[in-house]
Amino acid sequence: MNITFHGAARTVTGSKHLIKLNDGTGILLDCGMFQGMGEQSEDWNEHFGFNPKKVDHMVLSHAHIDHCGLIPRLVAEGYNGPIYSTSATMDLTRILLLDSAHIQMQDATYMNKRLARKGQPLIEPLYTDEQAMEALRLFKIVEYNEEFDITPQVKLKFTDAGHILGSAAVHLSIMEDGKPTHITFSGDVGRYDDMLLNDPQVFDQSDYILLESTYGDSLHKDIGPIEDALLEIIKETCEVKRGKVIIPAFSVGRTQEILYALNALELRGVLPDLPYFVDSPLSKKATEVIMNHPEVYNKAVKEVLKTDPNPFGFKGLRFIESAEESIALNDDLRPSVIISSSGMAEAGRVKHHIKQNIGNNKNTILMVGYCEPNSLGGHLLAGDKEVHIYGDLYTVNAEVKSIRSMSAHGDYEDLLHFLASQDPEKVKGIFLVHGEYEVQQHFAQKLKEKGFKHIEIPYQHQRIELQ
Repeated sequence: MNITFHGAARTVTGSKHLIKLNDGTGILLDCGMFQGMGEQSEDWNEHFGFNPKKVDHMVLSHAHIDHCGLIPRLVAEGYNGPIYSTSATMDLTRILLLDSAHIQMQDATYMNKRLARKGQPLIEPLYTDEQAMEALRLFKIVEYNEEFDITPQVKLKFTDAGHILGSAAVHLSIMEDGKPTHITFSGDVGRYDDMLLNDPQVFDQSDYILLESTYGDSLHKDIGPIEDALLEIIKETCEVKRGKVIIPAFSVGRTQEILYALNALELRGVLPDLPYFVDSPLSKKATEVIMNHPEVYNKAVKEVLKTDPNPFGFKGLRFIESAEESIALNDDLRPSVIISSSGMAEAGRVKHHIKQNIGNNKNTILMVGYCEPNSLGGHLLAGDKEVHIYGDLYTVNAEVKSIRSMSAHGDYEDLLHFLASQDPEKVKGIFLVHGEYEVQQHFAQKLKEKGFKHIEIPYQHQRIELQ
């Protein structure tokens, strides 16, 4: 058998790994969208590098756009097999893909107005809401720790990855030529002692491991409590400078963590009395889904639930749904906090909020997660003094801050902890994916120091034969 790495190969987004068995069976791990890489993102999102019609099964690790965002396009180009995920992942993916289709159609319309005025060719969205609905009909639920037969020769098992609601590490047991091979795909590995979720689960010995490496050279633990960091930024911006805090945040996972932290400040009696807006229709739906899956909460959240039935709600919070309400926020001059997707500021309503507020030095743009270096969020984090938004150049007068400890990705200590159940002598190969190449090189050295001998960093579309 072999594995070809069609995404998240020496980059962070676009997770897509295709296993081909000797009998021709194709198993695709994730089908994520590339983000934040400009024209290269567009090209890779439009060309898979493989024929979807020749894929027989797909396994989805979790509901983030860089892992599931191209599923509708995969189906539109001919894939018609099952898509295996946990039930929580299916629930989140449903709302996320429909929202993604809506955003792409909206953004295409917005950009086409500008292109038409310039006499330039118009663009098409990657997929429509109808194509997203067609893809969602293919989902099949496999719960955590349930061994499921994909084929008589291939067994699937999910374990909790602790990254977001429903996130899973994928374990495949493949019988080929009378010999079993055990392959683990980490998906995205969460933090140990996470604010909301259970720790990543231990897993059985694997022969080959596809391991994410987003923060393979970083530690998050030097950052203070998240609530205190949020409180300091909100007080300085809104109470002292009388400005706005704009927080680009993924609708699934990160937005709920921010709301939970703000709710904790209210429970402590220190939350500033301000308007707090969540400007993302998806975020409201995602929060409702997460409320319906309390089984994923850790012990600390379950303790809070004993006295506070809604750990994501507090005084002053308002969810914005319509485009008209979102646009109206531009005319609301009150100091406020606006949480809006997407987390890399590459699409969605947050891009408009940044455009409206980036020129005012009273305001703060607060980044709370990983950003691809070439994304708008990445340029802001890099300290660029000017950035392009929808084709126009804007001067960055607003203060740009970040809270690195809010990442849902484990740092290198978390990743090594995730591998602690494995005997390095029995691991035939670790493939580092979902990371920047320089970071992966540093992390590979840390893995070697732990006794893992066979480590590869695949490049885009590289095929590797498994012994």
